[in-house]
Amino acid sequence: MKVSTLLIALSLLCSNLLLAGQNSENLEAYISENKKEQFSYDYKKIEADSSKLRDSWIAPLNLQYSYSKSNPYVDEQTAENAAIKMDQPIFQSGGIYYGIKFAEASRVYSNYSVDVAKRKLIKDAITLLMQIKQTSLKIDKQNYLIKNSEINLELKKEQYLNGQLDSGFLDNAIIERNVVIQALYDIQTSKEKLVSKFQAISDISYENAQIPHLELLDEDKFLGENIVLNMSESETEKSKYNKDITVAKYLPKVSITAGYNWSKSDSPFQFNSSGTTERDYYDYGVKASIPLDINTFRDIESSKISYLKSKIVVEDKKRELKALFEQVMQNIGNLDKKKLLSMTNIEIYEKLLTDTKDLFHAGYKTEYDVDLLANSVEIQKIDSNIFEIDKQLELLTLYEMYKNDQN
Repeated sequence: MKVSTLLIALSLLCSNLLLAGQNSENLEAYISENKKEQFSYDYKKIEADSSKLRDSWIAPLNLQYSYSKSNPYVDEQTAENAAIKMDQPIFQSGGIYYGIKFAEASRVYSNYSVDVAKRKLIKDAITLLMQIKQTSLKIDKQNYLIKNSEINLELKKEQYLNGQLDSGFLDNAIIERNVVIQALYDIQTSKEKLVSKFQAISDISYENAQIPHLELLDEDKFLGENIVLNMSESETEKSKYNKDITVAKYLPKVSITAGYNWSKSDSPFQFNSSGTTERDYYDYGVKASIPLDINTFRDIESSKISYLKSKIVVEDKKRELKALFEQVMQNIGNLDKKKLLSMTNIEIYEKLLTDTKDLFHAGYKTEYDVDLLANSVEIQKIDSNIFEIDKQLELLTLYEMYKNDQN
């Protein structure tokens, strides 16, 4: 089977199905340990904040103690007071339950937020590495272009000296050579910038690092395990419980109250012989309350609107992600066509190279002709590899949001 036929079949297969070739743990290896540790602390902080929010309905136990000394009547007097007080809600018209559910929904949403930030950094690191590899290929390609421009310049020199061309053609050949050499310098500068950015976020040596091979995802899997979409859905869940909490805070609330009090005073004006009075007592009861606020219905309506909007945002996000998926697939299809064209050109140049070598040995072609075609073959091979990395960069746009067994 010819290369072109094989590539057409492969392109048709890839346009219908893409399998996950890398999981999130493998991709995380491309960011530095410091970055990983920062994200680890983010997750731990989320857990701590979630636990605090979940238990916020439990009222604190207030402990009080005071000691005072005075001498308003010459003789010194002392007083001590201590108390333990509790005011614990036991019924908030569902507010306690919804508060706990809101805390859990907030934890899920916050974790997804960190997931999104982490995956973006991973994408940035891999993108830079792919671009570095791609730029190295472009440097190789540019060196071949320089060789061809030098060959062309030598040919123009010979033709000029033999009177076959005027000086204008020779000037153009010199300018062409200078242009491709300057382009090489620009590419080398671009590579150094990419390397600097990569080293800022990764511990991996770019010289030895291998870029991941990402395979295609089908649309259902991309949407079903999409952390951006999951984050939007979790925000809807959070808004739902927030709406319920808002309603509950304007409904009846029941609390139990209890306390223990102790006091001691030492004064010469006490009627007992010792001049010291000490006593303690307890109290307990039930308290019911309901707030009457002029903004009650406005507050509830605002929370309902936020919830309804979050549901629309999820649907809008699905549409946006579907459009992104289709665009990536179209871009990959175009890159497959470009790669196919390069492979076809390779076949053409290799056939011409073989024939030219035969003609060179027969004395009909020069060594320049052989070198030009040999360089053109290598240029097309490099173009094919560049297009493959372009495909990986397109897929990375999807993998940035693809959960794929992410913790």
